[in-house]
Amino acid sequence: MSNASRFDLDTLIGGLGAADQLTVQQALEWVAPKLADQLTGGGETLLAHAFETANILAGLQADVATRVAALLMLTPEVASTGSAKAPTPDPIDEQFGTEISQLVQGTRALSRLGSLASGATDGALDSLDQKEMLRKMLLAMAVDLRIVLIRLASRLQTLRWLAAEKQPCDPILARETLDLYTPLANRLGIWQIKWEMEDLAFRFIDPQRYKEIAKLLEEKRVERETFISDTIEQLARALAERGIVAEVSGRPKHIYCIHHKMRVKGLDFNELFDVRALRVIVPDERQCYGALGLVHERWAPESDEFDDYIARPKPNGYKSLHTVVADHDGRPFEVQIRTRAMHEFAEFGMAAHWRYKEASPRGAHAPAAQGAAVLEYDRQLAWMRQLLAWNTEASAQAGTPELSKPRRVAQDRIYVLSPQARVIELPIGATAVDFAYHLHSDLGHRCRGARIDGQMVPLHTKLETGQTVEIVTTKSGGPSRDWLNPQLGFLASPRARAKVRAWFNAIELAQRSTQGQALVEKELQRLGRTAINLEQLAQQLGFARADDLYVAAAKEEFSLRQIDAVFQPVAPEPELRAEDLLVHGARAEHSNAAGKSQVLVVGVGSLLTQLARCCRPAPPDAIEGFVTRGRGVSIHRSACSTFADLSRHQPERVIEVDWSQGGHGAVYPVEVTIQAQDRPGLLRDLSEVFARLRLNVIAVNTQTKASIAYMGFTAEVRDGSDLQHALSALGEVSGVFLARRR
Repeated sequence: MSNASRFDLDTLIGGLGAADQLTVQQALEWVAPKLADQLTGGGETLLAHAFETANILAGLQADVATRVAALLMLTPEVASTGSAKAPTPDPIDEQFGTEISQLVQGTRALSRLGSLASGATDGALDSLDQKEMLRKMLLAMAVDLRIVLIRLASRLQTLRWLAAEKQPCDPILARETLDLYTPLANRLGIWQIKWEMEDLAFRFIDPQRYKEIAKLLEEKRVERETFISDTIEQLARALAERGIVAEVSGRPKHIYCIHHKMRVKGLDFNELFDVRALRVIVPDERQCYGALGLVHERWAPESDEFDDYIARPKPNGYKSLHTVVADHDGRPFEVQIRTRAMHEFAEFGMAAHWRYKEASPRGAHAPAAQGAAVLEYDRQLAWMRQLLAWNTEASAQAGTPELSKPRRVAQDRIYVLSPQARVIELPIGATAVDFAYHLHSDLGHRCRGARIDGQMVPLHTKLETGQTVEIVTTKSGGPSRDWLNPQLGFLASPRARAKVRAWFNAIELAQRSTQGQALVEKELQRLGRTAINLEQLAQQLGFARADDLYVAAAKEEFSLRQIDAVFQPVAPEPELRAEDLLVHGARAEHSNAAGKSQVLVVGVGSLLTQLARCCRPAPPDAIEGFVTRGRGVSIHRSACSTFADLSRHQPERVIEVDWSQGGHGAVYPVEVTIQAQDRPGLLRDLSEVFARLRLNVIAVNTQTKASIAYMGFTAEVRDGSDLQHALSALGEVSGVFLARRR
């Protein structure tokens, strides 16, 4: 055990039982010869890196499996040479069990992801959204919290070694630490790792500024530490005298935190109030205000630097009292006062500081539109942080680390990489086709194959978090209708499914437009009107564009006979002759028998009558008669606007009329107007209503504008009750929002 004997095991096995200590020692002996004197890319020996990473985790009171996995994570992976029936055995699984083997595999996967992200091209990870996606991807890949802990500890050890050996650090690695790993440590509440990684990464990124702030702190370090200890003693004694049971502590400020606050708020070092800071934890909310009053009695408060987050909690639920006071020498310092419950929520709950700590310089928060997705992500993070708290409590009470509670987080999203290392978020069960449509609609339409981690796979292959996906396309073409078949499993994303449907709808619309144009042009050719402007013709027929006319004609929602009516001249009204008003009795009887008028002209025997088309009167409408030139008496509804205009100009032609009482079996045409949401089968459903009520439809006119169908039916009814029944039944048809008599 020559290689392993170089290391001090006291810290590594601290807090473990005898059996677990033996497991750690066996793991170190097993891994030492395999790593031998191999070096990392930065020059650190692999064995030393693994050992110190495990030591960091021991300081976090991690369980034995986590420490052993950290020791074994850098061992070479065994290439799979076995068959599907007899796969190559995993030596770690055989030697140390499945749990440790899975932790090692998960840690290796995260390490590979980090390598891919570091090699991202075209600024794929420059945006804040992409950095956040990569953090989510890390958590999604690490289905076990301990995998994230191992990865964070490994990165911290790399930075520690570079600093200790005074080796230069790759700027990409230092920036990645600040962008990716420290926010994760912050969100998970692993403050020790977060603060140290931030300071070390900042030291490599901006060494000059780091030294400036460190010098300012060092110049005042002794003074500051003396001040903090004296103030803690004074405040604790004063609180005890008031009968307030309180825990008072100093709150250290790290170099990167100071730099970040100075940069974001535009402050000088001397303007920072919380370089000197105290935190007071009391039993209940009432004593928070009691402690606040005592603080303000002893020291002069800064009026503009007080925040009551108990009375007005932050949107994320954070509660605390923040005040800045000045001592007798005018030196400002910050005091935070909260209950134990508020402190636990701030440290481990969904508030957790991280939203506003990582916000933009203006303090912008995540958009409210993210809603449920943000809350679910927060719940997962809060749950993970509570695991750390449980682990610490169990270690303190039982003397041995215990992390036996379930650690796996249910995921409803996956995170995959493009060839440029751009992170793409997709629903669980997504395929390469979903991935292609997420990137661009045209890429999805032309998708014909996919490579996952360099291997060609079928298009319906389900993607998994951490995979790199590359789409193979054709120069032209479109999607397959098979993609819309849920049984075949090509699409899991509603967004991608909608894009495929839109493509086929556009194709169908273009085909109908071509078909309808041929029908319209054929009808115009029959009428000898081939030189007509089709756009103007469409507008004359009530359509916004010629394409709308073509589609309506192809769907048989528009009668081509209506085109003929556009070109028909309006015939002049012939002069009225007195003898034209008189008809023979037989003719009148025939007219009544046929149900053409069923109108009696008061004071006159038999007159030729006709129902006016402008208002389509039917019993029991109130009616009036108007003597026309050559067409007898025209019967109008009393409320008809056309009749009102005629009677105003020629009152001498108005005569009194009434419905005949003996005209059983007569029918009267009425016009019904319908507005509805356009959909397939609408015309069929409306026609079935008329058929069910035994009403004969003698004319139909329909057109669609902006997905709204405007339809006119001329139906023959016996009286007003028939009409009311029809209107009521038509209004109940799905999609109809207006049915009325014209």
